[in-house]
Amino acid sequence: MDHGERSGMDMETGSGRCSKFHQLQRQLQASILGQPVLVERLLIALLADGHLLVEGAPGLAKTTAIKRLSNCLDAKFQRIQFTPDLLPADLTGTDIFRPQEGRFEFQAGPLFHNVLLADEINRAPAKVQSALLEAMGERQVSVGRVTYPLPPLFLVMATQNPIEQEGTYPLPEAQLDRFLMHVRIDYPSPVTEREILQLARREQRGEPAALDQQQPGAKLSQEDVFAARRDVMQVHVSELVEAYLVELVLASRGQSQHAADVARQIAFGSSPRGTIALDRCARAHAWLHGRDYVTPEDVRAIAVDALQHRIVLDLEAVAEATQPGAVIQRLLDAVPSP
Repeated sequence: MDHGERSGMDMETGSGRCSKFHQLQRQLQASILGQPVLVERLLIALLADGHLLVEGAPGLAKTTAIKRLSNCLDAKFQRIQFTPDLLPADLTGTDIFRPQEGRFEFQAGPLFHNVLLADEINRAPAKVQSALLEAMGERQVSVGRVTYPLPPLFLVMATQNPIEQEGTYPLPEAQLDRFLMHVRIDYPSPVTEREILQLARREQRGEPAALDQQQPGAKLSQEDVFAARRDVMQVHVSELVEAYLVELVLASRGQSQHAADVARQIAFGSSPRGTIALDRCARAHAWLHGRDYVTPEDVRAIAVDALQHRIVLDLEAVAEATQPGAVIQRLLDAVPSP
């Protein structure tokens, strides 16, 4: 078999994997109405091997979205409700003494699952937040003198409730940087609200969704996910697009000739993690839309969610209640696209 035949076969296999993810996206959107951006960002995080921080009012299908995603994957799901009395060992697990055998045995905590929902992460104290974020960054857990690796497929979706601030522990900016994306979601439209009501009635009566009837029980294997990630890494980024991507990050630091007025609102710009996240998310976005190359539109589509939690606004911008996402959008408008 020559190189051309192998390339054609690889492209055909990659196209098949892409269609599987498109099917998964349709399945999720059929049951999570009014939140197409959240569904797409979940899939991008899965493809880019990163973690997601979702902020929105209660009842906007955040928990439902991650549960439905895990149901469509060959993966173990765990939900943790973060509370002020939670301890790091409640996440990582701990050594249990077995008196009959005269030895300690490690009992794994909920972190040792493939898909994890960290519900209301800002309600847990700093030690617990740090334990989760360390596991996210290092993909391992240390208990005593022993280090335990986490599963190769490990996706965390953490949620924050923006309404209540009493009894919360806001995540420091340096820890927010560990999340691949920070997604803010809003209420659905009136038309979608009625569709949600009708869907809830059907589910209460035990009626499956139309898409479930057509394609029942189709689950993506973990190998499908890993293969798709390899495809995403092969997505081409031209020098012009790469320069544009880097220029956006430099502009957030005031190190660019563009957007000087916007940069004055930013006390600290994005770290190099922002550049890496922007690249990985743009590749995943392009692949999910059926392309093997990244366009400036891919970068613009995910720039706000990839960068808004990586900048710190100055005191004047904070006093004016300026949102980081709005500042990133102004950067996108100011930096010329290739």
